[in-house]
Amino acid sequence: MDLELSDDQFELRDNIRAVLDGACPPAVVRAVYEETGTSDELWAQMTELYWPALGIAESDGGLGMGFVEIALLAEELGRAAVPGPLLAVVSQFIPMLAEAGASGLLAEVATGARVGSLAYAERGRWGPDAVATVAVQDGDGWSLTGRKQAVLGGVHADSFAVVARADSGDLGAFLVARDDLVVVAPEVIDPGLGLADLVLENVSATVLLAPDADVAGSLERVTQQAAVAMALHTVGACRRIFEVTLEYAKVREQYDKVIGSFQALKHRFADMFLSVERANAVGYYAALAIAENDPARAEAAHIAKAAAGDCQRLLVQDGLQLHGGIGYTWENDLHFLLKRAKAGDALCGSRAFHRAALADVLGLVPETAS
Repeated sequence: MDLELSDDQFELRDNIRAVLDGACPPAVVRAVYEETGTSDELWAQMTELYWPALGIAESDGGLGMGFVEIALLAEELGRAAVPGPLLAVVSQFIPMLAEAGASGLLAEVATGARVGSLAYAERGRWGPDAVATVAVQDGDGWSLTGRKQAVLGGVHADSFAVVARADSGDLGAFLVARDDLVVVAPEVIDPGLGLADLVLENVSATVLLAPDADVAGSLERVTQQAAVAMALHTVGACRRIFEVTLEYAKVREQYDKVIGSFQALKHRFADMFLSVERANAVGYYAALAIAENDPARAEAAHIAKAAAGDCQRLLVQDGLQLHGGIGYTWENDLHFLLKRAKAGDALCGSRAFHRAALADVLGLVPETAS
């Protein structure tokens, strides 16, 4: 397992960053927050560059890149607090369609003609045990009833891969059109993520993965990709928090000295830097484990998401405090990054959830006596 990025991967990262620096400055993010603009133009530009097609196989109309490249994209999207559905498309919807072998749908997603997301979380939890949405077979089709929460990019999506439970108790995945269900946009700290709740009442659905005991493995692979991409997305926001805070500390003066020269603050910046680097390293280890289908991918995914959660806790706290009073103001662009990092910890399982899941995977949780 080679943990160094290749020259092509470095070039891809730099190209993505250059595009986002020009196409998604803080003014674009602010317009989405203040409802004076949308992310539609940005989305159109990203589809013209075939970013939704990065992780789709060439045989399905994509660019045929691996999950490490998707991780690079996810990190850069977090670094710029990019609004819109791209993260949901590349890290959740496409992996589910790929597991289902839905070549025709993947070709539509590659061109941006179809925008989708994964509807998985329920009852405030991210995990198979939380799924209570019911799937009932109706002749040759299926109908779904239930409620999904915190669907990433849900306000932008026209299609949803909905995870539901059949009468047998097995989970399945189903494709549902936006027009067939109710999309509710809740109040959230980061409107750029486009989070939505879904209400399904006897909704007609097309089967992607028929309910079966083997579906659990497919869902695990999909949710691992979602969690690792979200982890690196969060790390991207944290790294940018570190950068802008360091820049501020080099110019902000107190007692006729720049605050960055104070020894106590140097220690805090060192801790922030180490936290970002640690979370970044384990995040890319997990991305590579997924790309190579390494047996340790489950453990690596849980570690990556937990580390990203720890990272955001420190970076959000210190980034805000070291900016002093201006860190609390709406006019300062810092809060876009703070909110993206905070939301990233809660989505796709919090750091507490992933620590508990890691303990379970490693066999550290004692069996409950019957």
